[in-house]
Amino acid sequence: MSLSVILQQMGVICILVGIGIALQKKSVIDPATSPKLSAIVVDVCNPALIMASILSGDITASHEDLLIAAGLGAAFYFILILLGFLLPRILRVSRDERRFYNLMCVYTNTGFLGIPVARAILPANAILYVIVINIFYSLLFYTHGLTILGRGKNGGSRPSLLRIINPGTVMAVLSLVVFWFKLTLPPILENTIVYIGNATVFLSMALLGVFIARSRFLSCFKNVRIWLFILLRLIALPVAVVFVMRALSFDPTATLAMCLMAAVPVGNLPMIQAEKNGDDTTLLSSAIAVTTVFSIAGITVLMAVFSAV
Repeated sequence: MSLSVILQQMGVICILVGIGIALQKKSVIDPATSPKLSAIVVDVCNPALIMASILSGDITASHEDLLIAAGLGAAFYFILILLGFLLPRILRVSRDERRFYNLMCVYTNTGFLGIPVARAILPANAILYVIVINIFYSLLFYTHGLTILGRGKNGGSRPSLLRIINPGTVMAVLSLVVFWFKLTLPPILENTIVYIGNATVFLSMALLGVFIARSRFLSCFKNVRIWLFILLRLIALPVAVVFVMRALSFDPTATLAMCLMAAVPVGNLPMIQAEKNGDDTTLLSSAIAVTTVFSIAGITVLMAVFSAV
């Protein structure tokens, strides 16, 4: 993909985020509305976008590519879990905050932000890698993630395999089944899925703008450790992913997709779960705000550089 196309698409995303900021400032999307819209995006629009991407007919990947994606997903999260253990110690984080940095390292915004951005700026085949990554995300967060979070003084929620079964993972698995067996859906159902999926990019980016507008953005920038975290997790790791995958002669689309998945900002789910557990979420909310704003520029630069080189 050319540099101009990436810059144009990321420019569109910035405008959509700006619209979200304006909607929040005018109280069109208030604190009571945004959680409901987020639920629509996560449980309805994003799953539909996954299936719509498979049904588009633009994907030319093979069964072998899907198996490679599964292997890359397993390796990716193995490395992230290892980094989640090491990075807090490298940054000399206090024992009380180590579990939060662990979660920040492993559980980033691969779905809410990753899926629509991948659909907007990457080749069609990239969606396979994004789908697989999000399946691994759900499998791990409700097992490994809750275990890490439960190490705090408030105990936390117990790991639960039942929580893995949600609209996102169900639709992701169904999408892979449709892809594997080359199934076709009735036109009325396919068109409905496409129309719902088309709403994802605007709603998710607008909600991102709403969250940025509500955050204590300037005060968040004073946390030096978050910036060191950004340097190591959101810059160094994506760059390392690209160099390693190129050295191993992986497909360029797979390389860009995994780079994007490594570059997306800290996700909301750890913070939401921590709030349910009664934990102090100041660190998580600050990290989400700073990494989200940074990632808009960071993803643009990474995708532009590695698409051109």
